[in-house]
Amino acid sequence: MTTKQIEYILELAQTLNFNRAAENLYISQPTLTYQIKAVETEIGFTIFERSGKGAALTPAGEQFLISLRTIYDNLKEAIEQGQNFSSQYRHDIRIALPYRAAIHFLPQAITAFNRIHRDISVSPSFGQKQQAFLRNELDILFAMEHEMKRVPDVVKHHLFDSRFYVISEKDDPLAQQEKVTTPDLTGRTLMVGGGSPPVLKALQQTIIQEIQVSYFNSYDHDTTLTNIAAHRGVCIAPGFLNDHCGAFAWTPFDTEKNIPCALYTHKGDSRKHVREFVDIILQIYRDNPDFPV
Repeated sequence: MTTKQIEYILELAQTLNFNRAAENLYISQPTLTYQIKAVETEIGFTIFERSGKGAALTPAGEQFLISLRTIYDNLKEAIEQGQNFSSQYRHDIRIALPYRAAIHFLPQAITAFNRIHRDISVSPSFGQKQQAFLRNELDILFAMEHEMKRVPDVVKHHLFDSRFYVISEKDDPLAQQEKVTTPDLTGRTLMVGGGSPPVLKALQQTIIQEIQVSYFNSYDHDTTLTNIAAHRGVCIAPGFLNDHCGAFAWTPFDTEKNIPCALYTHKGDSRKHVREFVDIILQIYRDNPDFPV
C-alpha cells in the first residue's frame, strides 16, 4: 500500500462518494475506484461497500480506518521531519517537557543552542513521555525525580525543587497575599486529584483534615484551570506547571514540601551536543529558579 493509496482511502472515508472524493484528490473516478480495489485485494478484505448512493464503510473498514489514520499522521510527520532534517541539519535532539515549561523556557534554550550549532535541530514533544524515553525515542526527558528513582541506565541532571502555589482568579483575595497559609483556605473549595503526584496528594489530604474546606475532584490540570475560571474553587499546584500566560494568580503556599525535578539522558549517550544542550537548560533554570511569578 502506497502513501497515495492511503490518502485515497481516507478521502473516500470522509466523503463516502467516489465522484466527490476523486474531484478533491484531482484524479479521475475510475482511477480512484481502481486504486481502492487494488488495496482491498492486497489486504484481503473489503473496506467500502459500493451502492448507487455512493460508498459506505464495512465493519472491517471502520476498524481499519482507526489505525490507518494514526499510521498516516505518523508517516506524514516523519516525512516532514525528514525533509526538514535533510535540508538543514546533521543531527537532532529529541526532548520532552511539560507543555507549560516548554513554552516558557525551551525557546530560550533552543535560541542559545542554535547560536553554537546551526546544523543541529531540537525536536520537542510534550506530556508524559517516560515510555518513549525508555524506548530510546527521546534523548532528553523532563521528569519529577520520584518517577525515575528505579529506572536504570539513565543520568539525572537536577533542575530545581519545585515549590507549591495556590492558583486562583486574579481578583481573588488570596491573590493579594504574599503567601497563602492553610488557615487562609478555610471555607474555600479546593480542587484535588487531577493526576497529582504523591507529595501533592499528601498535602491536599493534610489541608482537608486540618481545616473546614470543601474539595472537588478534578480530572486533570486543564480541567482544574477551567473550574477555577468558572469560579468553582482554587487549587495547589507545583510551580513548573505555570505557563506564565497571566490568566491566573499564582501565590506561594506556605509549606516546606516540594517536588524535585530533573532532566534525564541515557547513560550510553556520549554525544557532546546533547550534553551542551542540557547545560544550557540547566543554566536557564539556575538563573530562573522555580518559575518565579
